[in-house]
Parts: sequence; structure tokens; C-alpha cells
Amino acid sequence: MQNQMIKIWDGTDYAQDHSNAGQPTLTTYLLDDIAQSNFRPKRASVLICPGGAYRFVSDREAEPVAMRFLAAGFDAFILRYRVAPSARYPEPLLDLFRAMWLIRENAAKWNLDPDRIAVCGFSAGGHLAASLGVFWESPELRAAIGMPEGINQPDALILGYPVITSGAHAHKGSFVNLLGENAPEEIWNKMSLEFQVNKSTPPSFLWHTFSDQAVPVENSLCFVRALNQQGIPFELHVFPEGPHGLSLCDKETAVGNPSLINDHTAKWMPLCLEWLGRQFHEIG
Repeated sequence: MQNQMIKIWDGTDYAQDHSNAGQPTLTTYLLDDIAQSNFRPKRASVLICPGGAYRFVSDREAEPVAMRFLAAGFDAFILRYRVAPSARYPEPLLDLFRAMWLIRENAAKWNLDPDRIAVCGFSAGGHLAASLGVFWESPELRAAIGMPEGINQPDALILGYPVITSGAHAHKGSFVNLLGENAPEEIWNKMSLEFQVNKSTPPSFLWHTFSDQAVPVENSLCFVRALNQQGIPFELHVFPEGPHGLSLCDKETAVGNPSLINDHTAKWMPLCLEWLGRQFHEIG
């Protein structure tokens, strides 16, 4: 496995240069080719945006998730993006734009398929991933970082208990962290992503729990309604039980909290892998 942490805005290896330690990074988890075989297909990949209410980046939704995708044959990446109080919109989204740019720029070197890149986000990271899904074509955001057209396009979205709406069912803390206390109503409305879904939003897999009290299931429901209105394919799983922040729903990601272990809800990952395999036409 090729494992490296890259500072996304200058491309340097974090292990060799710890200066500016607070800047965003992209961590790679790349499968090695099998030495005894000449069969070296370009792999599909998943870029993971952990949650944390735009205040921190959760380790529970980072490497354990990457390793699960890696074990299923996907290359994986983790984006540790900028968060409050030092960063506000659009900085986290620009970090994700740059991460996608970096992955596609290195696709040949890393032997991955530039046309099969999924973006996976949890909670506020789900909002970030979904923001890419609806805003990736924005000329203003592309111009802000001098990015070529189309290089940041996600081929699929995977959203776990995502923050979506800034309306009645909002997780207000995430929006305050992203936008600041006194952001104008216009930008709050813009960040309510159920109103931003368009024909260029990619096919999406969503999962949520009915009993999520922090980010209500209405967040996922309003997003899939918008996808449906635009004719975008999606798969949605609403599980009956489980608090917010379940991640993989197992002992590894529960970190000593029994309420975060749920064998039934843990089925989201094999369901997701099945969906992603169909979406990317994986063999087997």
C-alpha cells in the first residue's frame, strides 16, 4: 500500500515538511499492483470527507472508512479540510476542489481511473461532498483557484447522515461554523443544498437513521426528493435505530461508546459497496 500525506496547496509530502501544520492535507491509501500478474487495471477510488460540524475533522470517519474501501479494491483518499474558526465558506469547498484536481492530475501516476472517483462524506463532511456535487461547475469557484474546467467533477456521491438543509431541520451549528454568526440570509439559503441540485449532480447513495436527533433524517429525504425531481439516480437507506455519527457502526469506530455499535445499520457499507460496484461497473 502506498500511504502518503500531501499538503494539497503546495503538493509537498507532510512527512518531510511539517511547516504550516494547520493547512489541509490529502492522505493516500493506494493498493499495490500484484507483482505476479501483468493485469493492472486502473482502479476506481473514493475520496472521504469526514464530519465534525465544520469545527474539526473526525478521525472516526477517516482512516477506518478508507481501509474498508481499500479492502474492497478501491483506492482511497482522506481530505482533512480547513474548518472554523480559521476558515469559512468557501474555503472548505475550495480544499475539496483542489483535492479532486490533485487526484485527477496524478491519475496516471497512481494508476487510478479518472472517470471513476466517488466522494464520500459524513455529517458536515456530507454537506461538503454534496456541495461539490451541486457546485462543481461554478465558474466563480473555479476561477478563485485557477482550476481547469471539469477536473473536479465527482462521478458519484456517498452521503452518510449528511447535513443538507439550512431550513427547519438544520444542524445550525454546522452552518454557523461554515458561514459565521452574521452571514446574510442569501448565503444561508445558498448553502441549503436541496435547492441547488441540478442535472449535473452525480448519482448518489445516502444512508441515515430514523432516530438521528442531531441531524434529522429529513436532511437526506429532502436531498433525494431534489435528486428525483432532476432525474438523478439515487439509492437511499433509512435504518430505524442509531444515534448521529455512527461511522462504520462497529467497535473500531465506536471508540468505547456502545451506542455507536449497531450490527443492522452497519449493513450500509456492504450495500454501498454493491451500489458503487454497479455504478462503476466493477468486476465480481
